[in-house]
Amino acid sequence: MSVPLAAALSVTLSQASAQQANEGAVLEQVIVTAQKRQENLQEVPVSITALGTAKLEELHVTDFADYAKFLPSLSYTSLGPGFSRVFFRGVSSGDNGNHSGSMPSVGIYLDEQPITTIQGALDVHVYDIERVEALAGPQGTLYGASSQAGTIRIITNKPDPSKFVAGYDIEGNMLDGETGYVAEGFANLPVSENAAIRLVGWGKRDAGYISNVARDRFYPTADITINNADRAKKDYNDVETYGARAALRVDLNDSWTITPTLMHQQQESNGAFAYDPSLGDLKVARYRPETSDDRWTQAALTVEGKIANLDVVYAGSYLKRDVDTQQDYSDYSLFYDISYGYTVYNDAGDTIEPTQYIQGKDRYKRQSHEFRLSTPGDKRVRFVGGLFYQRQEHGIEQRYKIDNLTPVYEVTDWPDTIWLTEQKRVDRDYAVFGELSFDITEKLTLTGGARWFKAENSLAGFFGYGEGYSSSGSSGEALCSLVAGDEVGDRSSWVPYSAVNTAPCKNLDKSVKDDGITPKVNLTYKFDDDRMVYVTYSKGFRPGGVNRRGTFPPYDADYLKNYEVGWKTTWMDNRLRFNGAVFMLDWDDFQFSFTGENGLTNITNAGGARIKGIETDLEFAATESFLISGGLSVLDAKLRGDFCELLDGAGQPLPLSECLAPDPYGGPDVLRGAKDGTELPVVPDYKANLTGRYRFEMGSLDAFAQAAFVYQSESRAALTAFDEGILGKNKAYGLADFSIGFGKDSWTAQVFLNNAFDKRADITRFAQCREEMCTKPYIVTNQPRTIGVKFGQKF
Repeated sequence: MSVPLAAALSVTLSQASAQQANEGAVLEQVIVTAQKRQENLQEVPVSITALGTAKLEELHVTDFADYAKFLPSLSYTSLGPGFSRVFFRGVSSGDNGNHSGSMPSVGIYLDEQPITTIQGALDVHVYDIERVEALAGPQGTLYGASSQAGTIRIITNKPDPSKFVAGYDIEGNMLDGETGYVAEGFANLPVSENAAIRLVGWGKRDAGYISNVARDRFYPTADITINNADRAKKDYNDVETYGARAALRVDLNDSWTITPTLMHQQQESNGAFAYDPSLGDLKVARYRPETSDDRWTQAALTVEGKIANLDVVYAGSYLKRDVDTQQDYSDYSLFYDISYGYTVYNDAGDTIEPTQYIQGKDRYKRQSHEFRLSTPGDKRVRFVGGLFYQRQEHGIEQRYKIDNLTPVYEVTDWPDTIWLTEQKRVDRDYAVFGELSFDITEKLTLTGGARWFKAENSLAGFFGYGEGYSSSGSSGEALCSLVAGDEVGDRSSWVPYSAVNTAPCKNLDKSVKDDGITPKVNLTYKFDDDRMVYVTYSKGFRPGGVNRRGTFPPYDADYLKNYEVGWKTTWMDNRLRFNGAVFMLDWDDFQFSFTGENGLTNITNAGGARIKGIETDLEFAATESFLISGGLSVLDAKLRGDFCELLDGAGQPLPLSECLAPDPYGGPDVLRGAKDGTELPVVPDYKANLTGRYRFEMGSLDAFAQAAFVYQSESRAALTAFDEGILGKNKAYGLADFSIGFGKDSWTAQVFLNNAFDKRADITRFAQCREEMCTKPYIVTNQPRTIGVKFGQKF
C-alpha cells in the first residue's frame, strides 16, 4: 500500500514547545478533556486528534472546513456554510441531511455544550480557541446519541483573573481577483483577584468564486424560454460572517467557580456553492435568488466545584438559531416538465413560466443540561458519571413558489405557493451515564461504562399541495380532510396548525420512542511512562424517527459496534510522538435517507455495514528548528447484505432482482438499491495530511517557512447504483498550502498561499431531484487558489 506524497505533510510548530534540549526540540504535553476530566493526551485510551491554539493559527484555520481537512478520520458533505454533515471512520450512508431526516451521527460540542442541530452543527468561527479535539469512534457512554461515530469538541480559551492579555489579527486575501478579509480581536480583563471577563470579536468576508452565467432554458410543455441574464454575475457566492463571545469567570472560593458565556454569530451568504461541470469550471446557471442568513445565539453556564473529594460539574446551555434561505429550484421544474408535461397557469388561465424557487425559514431552539460527578484522577479506582437531558425543537417552513400562480393551485392563504411545508420537529434525550476505572496493577487498567438512554422524536404539521393542484389525498390539503375523517373537499373538521407561521391545517402528527443501553469496556496496558496499548469495545446509537410520507413506516434506531486496538507512544526523549488505532465497526440496520416521489425524503433501515480501518498521527521534532506532523486514515467500508430502497405493499424492501429503475442515460435498468459488498458513500479509502514547519533567524527577527499537504482518494457520491449513475464519483484530490513569515516579540506578519496549485476538491455531489430525467449533477468544491497577508499582535 502506498500513499501519494501530496497526501501527507503537516509540519507545525504549534504542538512543539519552545523549550529546547541539547539533543533537539521537545514536544509539548497536550492536555485534553475527552473523558470529562483533564488528562495528558498520551494517557487517554481513546483515538484523539488535538489541534491546539498555535497549530490552529499556523494552519490558518477559521472555520469547520479548514480544520476538517486535517482530521484523517473525518469526512463530510456540504451545501454551503452552516450546512455540513460530518462523518467519522466511514460511518456514512450518504444521507441528504433533510430537516425530516436522520439525526447526525457525529456530535459537535462548544466547550461542554452540544451544538449539533438537526440539519448539522453550527459553523463556529475559530478564533481564540484553546484546542479542537476530534474523538474517533463511538462515544456513546459519555456523549450520547449524537456521538454514534465520533465527537468534535471546540474548547474556547477561558477568562483568567491572574493577568491582562489582549491581541488582534488582521488579514487580507484574494482569490480569482476577488478580495476578502478577516479582522479578529480578544481581551482578557481581570476584574478582581477572583474574577475576569474575556471578550472576543470577529468579522470576516469570504470572496466568491462560483460564477452565475447567462443561459436560456426552454420548457417544452409550456413552450416558454427563460433567461437569467439579469442575474448573471461573476464570483457571486460571497460570505460575510460577524460574531462575538463574552465569558465571565468568578472564583467564588477555592472550591467553586462559575463561568457564564454568551456567543452570537451571523453569517450571510449569496449564491450557490456548487458548480455545474457541464458549463465549465466554477460556473453555474441559476434563475432565482439564492441567499442564506444564518443567525444564532448561545447562552451557556458552567458551574465547577468540589463536595468532599468529588469534582462536581453542571453544564447547561440554551441555543436559538434562525436561518432564512432562498433557493433556485428550476431544475426540478424543468425535469418535471419534460417527464410529466408539467404545466401551470395564472388566474386568467394562461400558461405561465413554471420555474420554482424555495423560500425557507428554519427556527431552532435547543436546551441541554448535564450534571456529573467524578472522583480524583490519581486514585486506583476512578469514576465519572452523571445525568443528561436535552430538547431540540425545529420549526420548519418551506414555500415552493411560482410567480403569478393561479389561486386555484395555491395552498390556501399562501400566495404563489404550490407546495408548503410548515412543521415542527421535536427531539428529546434523557440519559444516565457512568464509567468506572480500576488499576488492576500499576500497568494494567480496566474501564467499564454504560449509558442508559431514552429518546423521543415527533413530527407534526402540514406538508403538500393545495387542494386544487392535487386531490389524491397523499399530501397537502386533501390529506387534511382524510386525516380528520372527512371526504376530500370537506374542510369542516380541519385541525388548525402553526409552527413558524399558520398553515391551512394539520395533516401529520407522528412520534416514536426508543430506549436502551450502550456499553463500553476498555483494557489498557502501560509498558512505561511513554508507551501504552489499549483494547476497546464500545457501542454507539442514533435514535429512530418518523417518516412524514404516510406510506413509509417509522425508521428504527441504528447501532454501531466498535472493536478497537490502539496505541499511544512517545520516543526519542520526547521528540517523536506516534499514536494510532486499528478498528472494525459493525453498523447494524443503518438509517438511509433518500429523495423519493415528489421530492420527499424517505428514511429506511438499510441493513448492515462493516468498516475496517487504521488511523495514525505522528509528530516529530526533527531538529530544534524543524518539526513535522501528519496523519493517515485507511478505510474499507462496505455494505453487508443486499439493500433495496423500493418497498412492496406490506412496506418491506423488494428483493434485489426486482429493485430496478430506468437508467437516466438510456441504458439497461439500474438498481434502486445496492449489492452486498458495495462501498459506502463519502468514504475515501485513504485520507492523509503532512505539514512541515521550519524556524530560522532573519537578522533580528524570528522567521518561519511552512508547507502543508492533504490528500483524499476517490469515493462514491451515493450508495445506490441508480444515484451513482446520476452523480458519478467524488474524484481524488490533493491540496497544498504554503506560508512564510517573521516576527519579533509581540507581533507577527506572514504571507500565505492556500490551494497553491488551484485544485478542485469534490466535497459533495448532488442533484435537485431524483427522477429518471434528472441527470444534472452539481459539485460542491473548495476555494480556488488564495493568496493573503496577515498581521497579528498580542499585548
